[in-house]
Amino acid sequence: MTAQQAEATARDYYDSEDADNFYSVVWGGEDIHVGLYETPDGEIAEASRRTVSRMAEIAGIGKGTEVLDLGAGYGGAARQLARNLGASVHCLNLSPVENERNARLTKEQGLENLVSVATGTFEDVPVGDASVDVVWSQDAFLHSGDRDKVLDEIARVLRPGGHVVFTDPMAGDGVDQTQIQPILDRIQLSTMATPGFYTTGLEARGFTSVTFEDHAHQLPTHYGRVRQELVKRESELGGRISEEYITKMKAGLQHWVDGGNAGNLTWGIFHAVKS
Repeated sequence: MTAQQAEATARDYYDSEDADNFYSVVWGGEDIHVGLYETPDGEIAEASRRTVSRMAEIAGIGKGTEVLDLGAGYGGAARQLARNLGASVHCLNLSPVENERNARLTKEQGLENLVSVATGTFEDVPVGDASVDVVWSQDAFLHSGDRDKVLDEIARVLRPGGHVVFTDPMAGDGVDQTQIQPILDRIQLSTMATPGFYTTGLEARGFTSVTFEDHAHQLPTHYGRVRQELVKRESELGGRISEEYITKMKAGLQHWVDGGNAGNLTWGIFHAVKS
């Protein structure tokens, strides 16, 4: 699949009424990202906020830090960074439906002076060279059909000494990816990235202090919690989300849980500094 095809597939999915209703109801419309859970039955929204806090700590984000959020979704992370830390965040996301909700929530929370929203892709970032302090992304790069181009763009837009911090669901290094074929079919991609791919790619582009904070066990925990919530609220969602979508989502979430528990998938926080 080409980068353009992958972009169109992701946009069509996230713009769909079923997907928008699912993420806004089950995840509360703020974050649609993997959380850091202290207990297996922890609240999804709280775990999501914990991920944002940990990533911000790793990247040293504070008042006045200029952050570019690639694949920002509903903008929950951007608003948390702006509200709690005083960061200035530019959200770039390919879904107009998500971007509309992001802009509305940002305005309702009085954060429009610190958070901006634009429609675009992370393979062709509409931002000048060496213009941001931190590039941030959560669980978005897996949708790209050209992840090398994504890394090129990150290197281009960061100032010298700038930080990149991101998470992404990945295949484990050395895993035969035919073992995760149901997941690849679900996201309509031929491969997933691996920790080794990102580490090698960042180092090849001159990044230093490349680290991967491994939280692999959080992946099945998170998708298991989302599936539990979906099942619990299925009758409530029936009037807003199609039966076909709910059935496919339950099966898809279980594939993520099974892949994580089998050790075929991993997840965690990458961080690197541009030299």
